Amino acid sequence: MLRVSETPARPAHETVFTVEATPLKFGPGASAEAGWELARLGARRAMVCSDPEVRRLGVTERITAQLDAEGIAFEVYDDIRVEPSDESFATAAAFAREGAFDAFVSIGGGSTIDTAKVANLISTHGGEVVDYVNAPVGGGRKPAGPLKPHLAIPTTSGSGSEATTVAVLDVRSQGVKSGISHRFLRASQAIVDPELTRTLAAEVTSSAGLDVICHAAESFLARPFQTRERPASPGDRPPYQGSNPVADLWSSRALEDGGRFLRRAVADRDDVEARGRMMLCASLAGIGFGSAGVHIPHACAYPIATGTHAYQPAGYPDDHPFVPHGHSVIVTSPAAFRFTYEAAPERHIHVAELLAGRPIGAGERGPETLPRVLSELMRDVGAPSGLRELGYEEDDIPALVQGALKQQRLLVLAPREPSATDLERIMRESLENW
Repeated sequence: MLRVSETPARPAHETVFTVEATPLKFGPGASAEAGWELARLGARRAMVCSDPEVRRLGVTERITAQLDAEGIAFEVYDDIRVEPSDESFATAAAFAREGAFDAFVSIGGGSTIDTAKVANLISTHGGEVVDYVNAPVGGGRKPAGPLKPHLAIPTTSGSGSEATTVAVLDVRSQGVKSGISHRFLRASQAIVDPELTRTLAAEVTSSAGLDVICHAAESFLARPFQTRERPASPGDRPPYQGSNPVADLWSSRALEDGGRFLRRAVADRDDVEARGRMMLCASLAGIGFGSAGVHIPHACAYPIATGTHAYQPAGYPDDHPFVPHGHSVIVTSPAAFRFTYEAAPERHIHVAELLAGRPIGAGERGPETLPRVLSELMRDVGAPSGLRELGYEEDDIPALVQGALKQQRLLVLAPREPSATDLERIMRESLENW
């Protein structure tokens, strides 16, 4: 029997996981309630971050008209860079500081929502962007307290940023992609309106949807949370904690619906049901990986996105060459999941069944099952065939491997720990997936 003076021994491994979710309002026409939602959050003067193309199409003005109707003052900031950098975040943060805003609205894709998160963070708690970037790339500083209200209105169906605690950026001075991660970055409220994706190009829908697929698959296949060491303090528990029973529910549903609706969403911009379900998938997957985390494909994606800049994706702004995030993630996923298969064969087969929408018989099961299902989906929605199509060759692989190795906060979540040699093989196999 334990005496009062005795302290129970701390377990060596984690026994606790956390799952948090952004309040979500979903449905065609839901964005018409943005003014009401922002007023409910107590806003009096808002910084409205908007993708310039979204603004050109009149979406931003429809939403700011609601702020006018509610008596909420605002300024629109549309200097948003697709695949943002520490420099673009700093420019937005300076605008937020000068504007003395008490709330934030983001209207656009993940780049826009992440820009609002960081502008909110810096204007609320001070410091420089790099101070908050995950170590060892940045200082790993934690926000001192909650941020100001943030209403996130996605117009794409991929990043799930409206439901996550992360903002992703290029750190130009180091030539590496990283992120800022903390629960306080999560938006206060999200409005997901399928009508907002009608004008989205098929190529953007494809890339964004494949990002959803990767989010959900990586989180479902992540190292189980209970295999991690228990932190010394609850405050040291990372945002990405490993697969767990609750995150699995969100990820599974995103995989099932992604396999069912992505092809339709890419084929027909007026298929509001399919595009709506992909938007909902993005939010569901965001909740799942916001708890469980992502690993090898995303770790590989960061150097892929910051390396060669010769790729000009169709359907995106043509002001600068870049690799869209969904493309940079998906090209290594078949090889990555081929590598991790032996750590959890049944879970890999389950992911393949969810995406394929059918049971997979014993004769079809093996390390190639999930890579085959993913490659079929990639081909059907017009994804790049591999790294070579993005502008990379054999000689680029060593630099890509070194860039991926810098993403240890992600790689530690892989169900099978990759060495530099393993990552090199994954990159080489990903030069061409078909």
